[in-house]
Amino acid sequence: MKHFFNRRESIVTEALDGLLRTSPPGKLARLDSYPDIKVVLRADWDKSKVAVVSGGGAGHEPSHAGFVGRGLLTAAVSGDIFASPSVEAVLAAIRAVTGAPGCLLVVKNYTGDRLNFGLAAERARAEGFDVEMVIVADDIALPEIDQPRGVAGTLFVHKIAGHHAEAGDDLATVARAARAAAADIASLGVSLASCSIPGQPHEARLGAEEGELGLGIHGEPGVERIALQGAEAITALMAERLAAKLTPGAAYALLINNLGAVPPLEMSLIADTVLRSPLGSQTRLVIGPAALMTALNMNGFSLSLLRLDAARELALSTAVEPLAWRPAVECGPVRVVRAPADPRAATPPASADAAAEAVIRTACATLIALEEELNRLDARAGDGDTGSTVATGARAIEARLSTLPLADRAATLHAIGETLGQAMGGSSGVLMSIFFTASAKALRENGDLPAALLAGLDRMTFYGGASLGARTLVDSLDPALKALATADVTEAARAAHQGAEATKAMTRARAGRASYVGARDLEGSPDPGAVAVARVFAALAGRG
Repeated sequence: MKHFFNRRESIVTEALDGLLRTSPPGKLARLDSYPDIKVVLRADWDKSKVAVVSGGGAGHEPSHAGFVGRGLLTAAVSGDIFASPSVEAVLAAIRAVTGAPGCLLVVKNYTGDRLNFGLAAERARAEGFDVEMVIVADDIALPEIDQPRGVAGTLFVHKIAGHHAEAGDDLATVARAARAAAADIASLGVSLASCSIPGQPHEARLGAEEGELGLGIHGEPGVERIALQGAEAITALMAERLAAKLTPGAAYALLINNLGAVPPLEMSLIADTVLRSPLGSQTRLVIGPAALMTALNMNGFSLSLLRLDAARELALSTAVEPLAWRPAVECGPVRVVRAPADPRAATPPASADAAAEAVIRTACATLIALEEELNRLDARAGDGDTGSTVATGARAIEARLSTLPLADRAATLHAIGETLGQAMGGSSGVLMSIFFTASAKALRENGDLPAALLAGLDRMTFYGGASLGARTLVDSLDPALKALATADVTEAARAAHQGAEATKAMTRARAGRASYVGARDLEGSPDPGAVAVARVFAALAGRG
């Protein structure tokens, strides 16, 4: 897989400097110990409160450096991609931010992190620092394992510890709140594709119809492979596993975490699906959906639940400074407001007008009969569906003919525009709907049908962008309507025919799908939309 980077050995340091360069001035800094020791810390820190330090391997962005700031972490220590930071790096962070109130280390339950943070804590204590450590082991994928992994639920602990530290609580209180929260978190992840590490060959381990349930955040395989299913089926499976860890009747905070590559559209769908599942009934606060603790570009997501009490709810809801944090919001039903009244409800009732009905029937019959020919012409420059598109619109108008207010021509034009907007597909339906709708408005205002049709053409070309010579139906419709304004339908038909014929010599289209086609494929073939217009006018003139 392809990645954006300069040198593999400098990815992490350059990324951290990118974070610092794009953070508000005066808020973040780093120790002058690059590249071996990578520590991001609060630039405004005065050591007057308990420091909260966390970290781990890179590749989980915005964790951990993205959460350094008032109300969250005091410092973050980064290793290389998916590699624990060294003892010296952790110790450097402790020394940099720890004052008399002490320091809390928040550590995910991986062997490397436990050992390096643990030894750093012991050495710091030997130097006279007051240091406590809380280990987060929130992953429930392997219920029988003695040492569950620490995954995205760790962010709950960051937030709660950061809140208590910012409030001025002592180290014992901060550590106690963090440990209690860590014991009440359950997390589970799912993925449809494994991540790839920059600079390393990538080998996909999942088939096209497979996913993984119960995976960690370092690209390791999931606990089990599952068949590719709809989002509701996947979230139902996850909800079933997570529900076994929940206390009936208790309220929870839910963190919906993007593991890196799930598009925002799908993450919002996942959020809706999860909150409609049984988990939703116990969810009071939700954080996300967002990329908060990623696994590089893993195409997956995780769900983390924390049992709430009043103190935790306050801690999670309090605003913080880091921009990467998503504020917790209170869950509730989808709010629905009444849509404005549809003015089309006042459309005049059906009425008769023999002349108007004859014009409409003739035009519709002509377009329906042209379906195959127009499709054939369009196949040379487009996707071969112009005939089907206009025939669909014509059939829809025919079906509604008995309901049209034919005696009111402006209302009839408006109704035709409405029908075409609903029945015709693609841009053609919208353009014709604009034409008839704008013509209807102009006809109400001035009572002149030819002038009104020209006004509709003006609006259609304004929005559609086509003009004479662009090799579209405008090349036929424009001269026809101008002729109709000063002569009769016979002259209009002649002008429409000449316009359609002229498109044969236009080897460069300036609008529509034909604009992507080379001259060789266009030369000698008329534009199908222009042909349709010409044939309709010919039929109305009695020549078709």
